[in-house]
Amino acid sequence: MKINGHGHLLPYPEDIPAFMRDKKLFWIDEDKQFMRQGNWCRPITDPSFFLNEKLEWMEKNGIDHEVVLTLSQLYCNGLSEKETLDAVRFQNDFNARIQSGNPDKFTTGFVVQPAYIEQSLREIERNVEENNLRLLCLPTHFMNEEQQWVSVADESVFPLFELADKYKLAIEIHPYDGEKMVNIADRYWRFHLVWMCAQTADAYHLYTLLGIAQKFPNIRTCFAHANMLGQANFGRRLQGYDGRPDLFEGAMDPRESNQHPNIYFDTLVHDVETFRLLVNRSGASQVLAGMDDPYPLGEMESVPGSYPGKVIDEALEQQIITQNEFDSIWSDNVLRWLGKKW
Repeated sequence: MKINGHGHLLPYPEDIPAFMRDKKLFWIDEDKQFMRQGNWCRPITDPSFFLNEKLEWMEKNGIDHEVVLTLSQLYCNGLSEKETLDAVRFQNDFNARIQSGNPDKFTTGFVVQPAYIEQSLREIERNVEENNLRLLCLPTHFMNEEQQWVSVADESVFPLFELADKYKLAIEIHPYDGEKMVNIADRYWRFHLVWMCAQTADAYHLYTLLGIAQKFPNIRTCFAHANMLGQANFGRRLQGYDGRPDLFEGAMDPRESNQHPNIYFDTLVHDVETFRLLVNRSGASQVLAGMDDPYPLGEMESVPGSYPGKVIDEALEQQIITQNEFDSIWSDNVLRWLGKKW
């Protein structure tokens, strides 16, 4: 059985309520060529962004089940509390309908905005109790009410982790909005190719130093895109922790979180040598299949030389992983992260 632990799905244009477009929060052109938000737009590069076409794509590529994460565009950084509630409730209820209508094909996530803690706590309760969603999607960083950027791995967010721990939720931490955080021109897709990876590494840095996996032992957290810069940065972090203990007072040794059974990484690294580092550093048991479809930065057959699962196949061919580890990356590891049985 093959389970893709990192996928995305857009609503059809007619599924998006009028207020989302009127407030310029998010909408899809009627011809399904572009997704839009405010003055921003992005081409819809593959038909499998949408439900029926997604099901066809999964069958074509031998993917039995897919984890659908929330849309990064609806993390709602910088929006008012009312606009945030409207946007996240639309996204979460849409995902809940996808899961309830196709339980054999999809497990879907829900999102909250940590800037509004009380709202987020109520939304977690609603989605677990009413929508039967068990995967909480969080941004690596969020803009607080003082207009400062904060890592999601921050003491101010602990009430969310505490409630997630009570419900024994899976968590996905995913980057976005790098161009709002870093004052540098957006050229050659640098925020997706470089800065998103840095955002994830930064969130993982604080996640481990604050000992979140140890403080909240019932949550299981996956870092998107394999936390690939975080894998390469491990030695530098240890050198800093050991060399300047005055800067790490009260922090947990990063070694304590390495290969922790409740910390996972998806496979979206794009090359087999980075995959080798991921497995050697974090352990094959903590790696789960993730295609990031249908974006062109996902493993998509529409990109020359790419196809879903390519790097996992190459890792098996080069004996970086065994056949049993290959099978677990596609199934058992995903299920352990989700807290599900099949």
